[in-house]
Amino acid sequence: MKLRINIDGACRGNPGPGSSAAIIRDAGGKVLKEVAKHLGTCTNNQAEFFALEMALSQALAMNADEADIFSDSQLLVNQYNGIYRVKNPALAEFMREIKIKASKFKRITLTHVPREQNSAADRRANLELDRVAKEQKEEAEKARKWLDNQPTLF
Repeated sequence: MKLRINIDGACRGNPGPGSSAAIIRDAGGKVLKEVAKHLGTCTNNQAEFFALEMALSQALAMNADEADIFSDSQLLVNQYNGIYRVKNPALAEFMREIKIKASKFKRITLTHVPREQNSAADRRANLELDRVAKEQKEEAEKARKWLDNQPTLF
């Protein structure tokens, strides 16, 4: 089975709260699955790497043997394709792991696309950040209300 996957990493601040997303389509373009993961504090490049790893993991789980992956991160694409080297030692190790996972496919491509052609993955990554920020705000509000209802100790 051949898949077409758009990926994106999002980061609010660099480093800052980050997430990764993948929109997985069949060869005809029908969306089969959308996945997103909150990463905690990370850099934008880390979020992009996680998006690629997540896409490969999902494709393997779906028994795909080919995947065309699209990213708006020119840095990630050029690092994966060997045009740029990965300078950060932790990311270099992660890239080695990604390449091992990619070797399990008959064919994998990673292609740079303009941001406008990657809007669904971008939207999904940002929705994940919004979801987590809302949850954190609600938890903080609950904690404040609980504290306000506690007897004064002094």
